[in-house]
Amino acid sequence: MKKYIVEFIGTFFLVFVIALTGNPIAIGVALAALVYMGGYISGAHYNPAVTLALWMSKKVKADTALPYMLVQIVAAIAASATYLVVTNDTFIPQAGVGVSMSNALIIETLFTFLLASVVLNTAATDKTKGNDYYGLAIGLTVMAGAFAGGPISGGAFNPAVGIGPLLFDFANLGMHTTSILTYLIGPLLGGALASVVYRLK
Repeated sequence: MKKYIVEFIGTFFLVFVIALTGNPIAIGVALAALVYMGGYISGAHYNPAVTLALWMSKKVKADTALPYMLVQIVAAIAASATYLVVTNDTFIPQAGVGVSMSNALIIETLFTFLLASVVLNTAATDKTKGNDYYGLAIGLTVMAGAFAGGPISGGAFNPAVGIGPLLFDFANLGMHTTSILTYLIGPLLGGALASVVYRLK
């Protein structure tokens, strides 16, 4: 049970920091700290695309991966609800003005691929087992992705971050179809591709 609680806490605060600041530095630093906090307990996924990559790479079993993904989405919804209470506003992840869905999908896929690859190679492989830099590597990767890709796709690189807030805004769900598809397909494809490349070694 503790690992699910940690996944909830980590995902909650990741989404909450993103919603409150939108600042790549704050997001990267927060994620690094959260990864160090929960890494030894749950693996500190905080991201269904990362969980998918780890499951496809046989680092976690399906009976762990599926509950993780559910908990991550629920945590994102809870963070969005908390953001509404605190700010009296709704957090809506979305691509930049004038950005096509295809371009947003490319960015979400590429940077999620990079993130999942960093996780697999720094936090989930025997060759780097026991290192002290994995959390920093993961946080810096998300920071770089947010700086580079955020203005284009919105910089979710995480289905929980992308669709959790949109699901919370259920009254306007029909308006978010394109964003939901972008933040679901792009990151999951990126995570799957990272696993494929990882297993080629």
